[in-house]
Amino acid sequence: MSKSLRLSEKWFRRGLWLVALAFAGFLIGLGSTIVGDLPRVERTLGPEDFIDRSAADPLRATITAAERSGQQAEREREQAELKLTAARQASRAARETFANWLATRHATAQPDQDGELVARTKALDVLKQKEDEAQRDLGAQNQIALDARQSQQQAQQKLAVLEDEANVRLEAENRRVELRVFGYRLALTLPLLVIAGWLFVRKRKSQYWPFVWGFIYFALFAFFVELVPYLPSYGGYVRYVVGIVLTVLVGRYAIVALNRYLARQKLAEAQPDLVRREELGYDTALARLAKGVCPGCERPVDLKNTEIDFCPHCGIGLFDHCRVCTARKSAFSRFCHACGTVADAPGAPELSAQVQPASTT
Repeated sequence: MSKSLRLSEKWFRRGLWLVALAFAGFLIGLGSTIVGDLPRVERTLGPEDFIDRSAADPLRATITAAERSGQQAEREREQAELKLTAARQASRAARETFANWLATRHATAQPDQDGELVARTKALDVLKQKEDEAQRDLGAQNQIALDARQSQQQAQQKLAVLEDEANVRLEAENRRVELRVFGYRLALTLPLLVIAGWLFVRKRKSQYWPFVWGFIYFALFAFFVELVPYLPSYGGYVRYVVGIVLTVLVGRYAIVALNRYLARQKLAEAQPDLVRREELGYDTALARLAKGVCPGCERPVDLKNTEIDFCPHCGIGLFDHCRVCTARKSAFSRFCHACGTVADAPGAPELSAQVQPASTT
């Protein structure tokens, strides 16, 4: 097609394609901003929105109290360990001293020291009693810490059950939210795709085609980037089913379009040569000739063979002779390339009417 265009027209078309891409880029930016804000219409939910507070709050209070009690018991246990250590050291030192004194007494065998023996024995009993009390205090703090840990563990287990149930409800709600947000995307994207399809069928060759193609690119981007990746999967079933449906619809459309095209071509090939060349556009005919195919049936033709004046497939005239200089030329040319005479080819009657008076004068 570009080979049949004027040089300025080529650059204008390239510029218009840039306009189409720029228009599509701005539309894509606006659409992405709108689609990105769609999740904000739904409130962000968390496990706390679905947990049973009447059961969870007392358990959390129990856990907090158990943690505090355990921490306090740990501090008291450390103090009790220090006291027990000190009591044991004092008791051990006292027993060693008493043992040494007792050995000395047996060696000297002094009866007047019996009173001191009784006093020393009582002192040892007191130290042993303090050691036992420190041991009991340590055991009590260990018991308190154990009770606190067990209470905390039981409360945490019950709370974990409630949290698991809340997470299950949260996941279910997130799936519903995801489905609603996808519905918002679909409600926004599907009309764009329908409008793009209508523009492609009706307006893609209009004078405002850059904006038409820009909108089409925007709609395709919105569909394949903003909608398809967020299609709910449900284990892949939905995506595969949607893919099958889309493939069937596109395939059916392609088959129907192909059959219609073949029917139109068959009907066109049955028409007279003059009518067929009138229905062909000038630029379309030149573009097909530049590709080495017949403008009528689009089948390959050896255009370099000077003996071929008609398409061997559909019979449409490809070459004729100038009525003035008899030079062989394309049947779709508006002027003779040898002498410049206006061709009598159909498709250029207005041009012939304009140029003919000038040639007669």
